[in-house]
Amino acid sequence: MKHRNVHIISLGCPKNLVDFEVMAALLAKSGYRITSEADEAHIILINTCSFILSAKEESIDEILKMAQWKKRQTGACTHLVVTGCLPQRYGRGLEKELPEVDLFLGVGEVGNIVHHLDGLSQAEAPGRRSIIGKPDFLMNAQTPRLISTPFYAAYLKIAEGCSNRCSYCVIPTIRGKARSREMEDILMEAETLALGGVKELIVTAQDTTAYGRDLKGKPNLGDLLEGLASIKGIRWIRLLYTHPAGLTDEILKSMASYENICKYIDIPIQHIDNEILAAMKRRGGSDLIKKTIQRAREIIPGVALRTSIIVGFPGETRAKFNKLLSFIKETRFDHLGVFTYSKEEGTKAASYPSRISEREKGVRRQNLMEEQSVISYQINQALIGLIQEVLIEEKSGIPDHPYVGRCSRQTPEIDGVTYVKGERLATGSLVQCKITATTEYDLFSEVLT
Repeated sequence: MKHRNVHIISLGCPKNLVDFEVMAALLAKSGYRITSEADEAHIILINTCSFILSAKEESIDEILKMAQWKKRQTGACTHLVVTGCLPQRYGRGLEKELPEVDLFLGVGEVGNIVHHLDGLSQAEAPGRRSIIGKPDFLMNAQTPRLISTPFYAAYLKIAEGCSNRCSYCVIPTIRGKARSREMEDILMEAETLALGGVKELIVTAQDTTAYGRDLKGKPNLGDLLEGLASIKGIRWIRLLYTHPAGLTDEILKSMASYENICKYIDIPIQHIDNEILAAMKRRGGSDLIKKTIQRAREIIPGVALRTSIIVGFPGETRAKFNKLLSFIKETRFDHLGVFTYSKEEGTKAASYPSRISEREKGVRRQNLMEEQSVISYQINQALIGLIQEVLIEEKSGIPDHPYVGRCSRQTPEIDGVTYVKGERLATGSLVQCKITATTEYDLFSEVLT
């Protein structure tokens, strides 16, 4: 039975968001109606994350919340479906733990979502409650997407899976080994997005620097970036999830060569102590990380660097943490995120002995974030008086700065925003602004007249 309403909730990272967009488009194309209102839904679909403990907890909390909501309804909502990383990771074991869920689907079932939901509405007795196969789904340019981000920006997923096998990470188990899309296929999708009004492409994968290693001819990320930069209408190309061991001079030089490639790199380093990095099974040590950062700043003057850190990893003594803290002070990243180590079953690190309490992990995280707030404020203060191109996103509600957007130094939802003083600015427009004031993470500006 088609023409049923489906309400989809997507949790987790941008890569998961693309899967949600694909499922939404396939359902809409097949006659289902995607609704933003749970009250209107016949089917609730939750696309989950299970990367670390907090992500699992968020997914389970959302499932239980929507199960209770469904129970309180008068019968309009008939089914609760859970997709994505949580069922892929835990399989049929979830059936007993979450009996409220009618169907669990693994990450390999993204392209089969219509078939599975059609099966829910058949009159005969229900079949299997869990369908968890190989995580082998890989979208292409012909795969429909119902873009959920604002019309002027879209994520571009260039690969799926990961082959790095870091000791703390379950992604290779959940998502499979790294699989790259063909370059021509990615460029075709990017051109379609540009024709649809997208101005900002946000390039994403589990490890974007691994792009092309598994393909014939071994194209690399630098080649892909150059191809994307040539597409008419694309004003910003933003690069996420780069591995310091894979961020070569070739890639950096490609970034430096094109004005529409943002001078911004997300480069998660996780730690700086060599023993911790070795225990994490991270490719490359502290010298490589330092050299990569140095080369990025040499080849791309003014580049904004974001990184991610894990504190409280097994074996992180106070001395090793202090080394990390000193490195953060010296390196002065523009943006930084800190995670406390989460012991994940099925990973090599789960067998490591650890005596670091959750309280101590929290203290270490707080110490890093306090130091970073000072660094971020100082970096932002140095921008006062400079001109930045700002992408206008919406009204701000602040009378003297009525618009809010982002400059090329800011990734959506994680890096702060730029407030803009100006009149009659169109959403999705790019305007030249002068930075006039800052906080630790946000900028204030006025439009140049």
